[in-house]
Amino acid sequence: MNILNALQGIENNEFMRTFKDFYGTAEEELKYQKQRYLDAVNSFAKLYPKRKDIRIFSAPGRTEIGGNHTDHQHGCILAAAVNLDIIAVVAFHKDGVIRVKSEGYDAFTVNLNDVSVQSGKTGTAAIISGIAASFMDRGTEIGGFDLYCTSDVISGSGISSSAAFETLIGTIIDTCCNDSGAGAVEIAKIGQFAENVYFGKNSGLMDQTVSSVGGLVFIDFFDTEEPKVESFNCDFEEYGYCLCITDTKSSHADLTEDYTAIRSEMESVAREFGKPHLRFVSEVAFYNEIPRIREKCSDRAIIRAAHFFEENSRAKFEASALWDGNMEYFLELVRKSGHSSATLLQNQYSCSDPENQAITLAIMMSRKLLGDKGAVRVHGGGFAGTIQAFVPVNLASKYITEMNRIFGENACTKMRIRPVGGVEITKE
Repeated sequence: MNILNALQGIENNEFMRTFKDFYGTAEEELKYQKQRYLDAVNSFAKLYPKRKDIRIFSAPGRTEIGGNHTDHQHGCILAAAVNLDIIAVVAFHKDGVIRVKSEGYDAFTVNLNDVSVQSGKTGTAAIISGIAASFMDRGTEIGGFDLYCTSDVISGSGISSSAAFETLIGTIIDTCCNDSGAGAVEIAKIGQFAENVYFGKNSGLMDQTVSSVGGLVFIDFFDTEEPKVESFNCDFEEYGYCLCITDTKSSHADLTEDYTAIRSEMESVAREFGKPHLRFVSEVAFYNEIPRIREKCSDRAIIRAAHFFEENSRAKFEASALWDGNMEYFLELVRKSGHSSATLLQNQYSCSDPENQAITLAIMMSRKLLGDKGAVRVHGGGFAGTIQAFVPVNLASKYITEMNRIFGENACTKMRIRPVGGVEITKE
């Protein structure tokens, strides 16, 4: 569609059904999104005045719901795409380059004649190069495109802005250059490859898969080359609860060793059974062999391994509970997950900085506010960052106000599950 038609379509509510699916039906939210899309198209037009025909794309952030630190052991997770997203306005051409301008960041260009890992690109440019290289290796011809994007997926908030961006770029290339031949799971793998090899971050596949697939997503990573992915929809508000994420504004700096230790300790236990990861170890054998394991592994490693076995099974039960509409059992499992992360996984604060315990403080206050209603747990990697709470709808306003009072303005965000992942947005 041309720019004028896009602007008229947004003004005339021709995208409103999609907006309601993505962002909910609250009047203020829809008004905000309508203006957000108008601003994005107008910003694109100013940046690239020669481009008249555009396409619009969106990719969501994600929230982990069950399976805390199970994915790197080939375990199971339950996660969901959320209403916070990155949107992009794109125009295709044959210039042989990808020009990118993200709101709030400097513009840059990726030359498609050199997308090798040795090209010296860093940051976001490296991610785009890796994604483009993956598609090219599959025989996809990419002439180039100009892109303007804006994001509501706050960086560092635990909602995975990087995976959303990787999904966005992968979806754009797959849809417009590859006739949608790759599909959601392959787009996720391509994003992970770019992050691992080009960006240099050894991430798992969970974030990209959830962002790309959309909805509530249960993933079994027993075979990481062909993970089993099941997506379904669930509106928590239909059961009287809403999903809230609180950013405690605590720093992730210098926590690499804490994150690395969880994985290395779990795998040290797995090696005592001749296996690379805990998923391939018998839980019965693990408990039977604890006296022997203690001769080689630390007590903390054994305790963290116990968390894996419990949490891996729990993620399956959580998914089943939501499939069956059993919200009370689901909340009971979330509470158990939070307790296990605190006492077994031990990722609520860093042992190197025990005086700063924002996650523990946020969970303490959440439990005080919620009483015996709802559930709360650490969110994502832990040690700093965010917590997740399932809050009764009638307590949501009070809960959000109190968490914002403690952790700062806009620290707590009410979210909803988004039913689709990375997608092109078209008129209805």
